[in-house]
Amino acid sequence: MSLGQLSFGPSWFSRRLAGMMWRFEHAFERARASGRAEDDTRIRIFFVLILFSLGFVVLAIGATRAALFSKAGEGDGYSTPIGAARADLVDRNGQMLAADLLHYGLYIDPREIWDAGETRRVLAANLPDLTPERLEKALRAGRRTFVIGGLTPEVRAQIHDLGLPGVSFEPEQKRVYPLGYTAAHLVGFADTGGQGLAGAEAALNQEVREAAASNGAVPLSIDLRIQAALEDELYKATAQFHPKGAAGVVVNVHTGEILGLASFPTYDPNKPGAYSLSARQNRAANAIYEMGSTFKGFTIATGLDLGIATPTSTFDATHPFMVGNRPITDYHATHAVLTLVEVFQHSSNIGTARLGESIGPERLHAYFDKFGLTQPAKTELLESARPLTPRIWNEDAIASTSFGHGINVTPLAVARAYSGLMNGGELLPLTIKKLPAGTVVHGPRMVSEQTALTLLQIMRSNVSCTCGSGKSANIPGLNVGGKTGTGEKWDPAIKHYSNTRQVSSFAAVFPTDGPLTAPRYFVLVLLDEPQRTATSGDPTGGIVAAPAAGRVIERIAPILGIQKRAETNPFPPPDSQAAPDVGEEH
Repeated sequence: MSLGQLSFGPSWFSRRLAGMMWRFEHAFERARASGRAEDDTRIRIFFVLILFSLGFVVLAIGATRAALFSKAGEGDGYSTPIGAARADLVDRNGQMLAADLLHYGLYIDPREIWDAGETRRVLAANLPDLTPERLEKALRAGRRTFVIGGLTPEVRAQIHDLGLPGVSFEPEQKRVYPLGYTAAHLVGFADTGGQGLAGAEAALNQEVREAAASNGAVPLSIDLRIQAALEDELYKATAQFHPKGAAGVVVNVHTGEILGLASFPTYDPNKPGAYSLSARQNRAANAIYEMGSTFKGFTIATGLDLGIATPTSTFDATHPFMVGNRPITDYHATHAVLTLVEVFQHSSNIGTARLGESIGPERLHAYFDKFGLTQPAKTELLESARPLTPRIWNEDAIASTSFGHGINVTPLAVARAYSGLMNGGELLPLTIKKLPAGTVVHGPRMVSEQTALTLLQIMRSNVSCTCGSGKSANIPGLNVGGKTGTGEKWDPAIKHYSNTRQVSSFAAVFPTDGPLTAPRYFVLVLLDEPQRTATSGDPTGGIVAAPAAGRVIERIAPILGIQKRAETNPFPPPDSQAAPDVGEEH
């Protein structure tokens, strides 16, 4: 038989192995027959050594094959599944916001327990969160049962060292939020199965899960220093005016990055189930309000962009403006003919409604669409709520919406629209993700650059002028601009707007000087139903929100690298003009 005719298949190998076994067996018989027992023993030892050697060779070949040819890590289904693992969430400077930490679950197998009473006593003493009912149920289960999870390595070691029979542990990942309440509504939380349920945890769920495979971190847009200043000033305002809710936002107008977001009341994402739905609600993204006079900035921007008005255009506010049988009045009536700038400074409902009438329903509705006010604010946050807009955009709807009544939007929608007006006229999406340095973001054009520049100066005049409703937000050297808002809330019980319940806010921008491309930031502070105090008087936006926004700006300007500069006062009143008391509509 030639070499090419040889077959080395399984049958050939089995025949050769059988032949070797036959020769070894007959070798044993020949050794016994010749009386050489020591040869018999040597042969048997030799045979056993060969079998062990073959076994080690097979194991070595298998291990080598697994190490060199395994497809683990190639992303084709052979790698270990990610499971519930989630990557760290960090702020834009790498500060920790959320992380997976190793914890342990405790299990009881009552079949292995020697002394149930001792086990019950020891576990109850060392695990205060373990309810007696749950422990008793596990002790009577008749099988191994999960009892409690989330035990730290220290607690696990403490119980393990007690040597309780039938008590065992298994490792598990637990999501922890080391800063607790800080940025809770933006960070959100995840469930025990590793699924994001709120905030960034839900919005970026897939990205966070995928980043865990590469041991990476997901950077968010917020800066913890800015977040801390925003939260501190917002909570100080709530402590003073006791509103039912509040919200605050800081945005980079050129990128749409949310640098800070706060909502009141707040909660601890480490134990979200311990808080009410109201505390967990993100009021910046998920609550809608009639914003009142902050909307006047949108109406005036529309009039400027259409060429219907200029800063010096005049509007008769000497008497109420009638829409059908409904009179529109001013909270602090001037009984005067006002320029467009003065309409803004005195927050005149009459002047704004007259401008809205000149614009017309179709055009104002179209511009509100451009400003993103008729859709949910575009952002990754799943909580972004839809606005409540008029069903019919007629003359009556325009008269109301022109100064922020009859339309309900989220604070994020207002922040997005104003950011677009302040960046030169482009509507950008808001983002909770940190963008790479130098990123240039573009969006659809809302208004011309000239309109944006003019509105910036009008907003500045409302803060710089002692006659402006936003004067309490002025910070010397930072050229703050802004618009107050005080929107009365509709009361279904009386089918009328309430004169005691209102939404008070301030929309601010800084700095207002320099070219449109200069660094610029938007700040919004809102209090829902602030209460009158002994010294405050009526809790309007100029009284409760503007000072808080000014203090936020003063604290965050150095963090953002904004240096103080010469003061600007674009539209000063004539020397002969007195500066009357100002306020917002009611």
